[in-house]
Amino acid sequence: MTADKARSDKATVEPARARIDLNADLGEGVGDDETMLTIVTSANIACGFHAGTPADLLATCRAAVAAGVRIGAQVSYPDRAGFGRRFMEMSTPDLIADLVYQIGALDALARSVGGSVTYVKPHGALYNTVVHHEQQADAVVAAVRDVNPGLAMMGLPNSEILARAERAGLRVITEAFADRAYTPTGTLVPRTERGAVLSDSAEIARRVVEMTTTGRLTAIDGTVVAVDADSICLHGDTQGAVGHARAVREALAQAGVEIGLTRS
Repeated sequence: MTADKARSDKATVEPARARIDLNADLGEGVGDDETMLTIVTSANIACGFHAGTPADLLATCRAAVAAGVRIGAQVSYPDRAGFGRRFMEMSTPDLIADLVYQIGALDALARSVGGSVTYVKPHGALYNTVVHHEQQADAVVAAVRDVNPGLAMMGLPNSEILARAERAGLRVITEAFADRAYTPTGTLVPRTERGAVLSDSAEIARRVVEMTTTGRLTAIDGTVVAVDADSICLHGDTQGAVGHARAVREALAQAGVEIGLTRS
């Protein structure tokens, strides 16, 4: 059996989900956070290292608490100039220290307005790096565990980061992306490649319903790949983001899928 055939067979037997969490990257100062908080159930709030000022992050935490939206710390490389989208070689102690700092700062801001950080999601280049990079994946897991072993880790299914998080005793939240193209191996097509970011709201909504109800989607080359997601990311910083998010939520409702947290 070929690898593509095996992936296709697996995709046909993934269980359908009757409930799905919707998350968005917020607090970055580049999107309509107020409206997105009426659509999503989880907020990945920036921690200041790739975007966001303390005042912005505090306001975003306050708005998330008011909306009843779960707060996650969106940690990143120290790369404000590149919006956290450039890979950085970092030693384990340095990366752990940076991440502990970010999680702790955001949690303090959240607690000051009656909330708390309940999960961690890497941002940008760090997110993509820890899919395969063992040393940095270990550092992220260590930082989360050191801050609070009750925190969950959000990431791509079958990634190094989630495998290591589970082995360390952390809860994991598997994630898929509404507006990003996938490779045949189930990873995201790099943003530098043509077709990596989808822009048609109807197509985005159709894909999310497909991956949620069937456990599969079509990769950029036409391959059918399995997708096991607890949460769907709706990027808040892309053009037309609010329209995409509304279309996704409406399409899921029409398909009979409940919107909400699938894991505590």
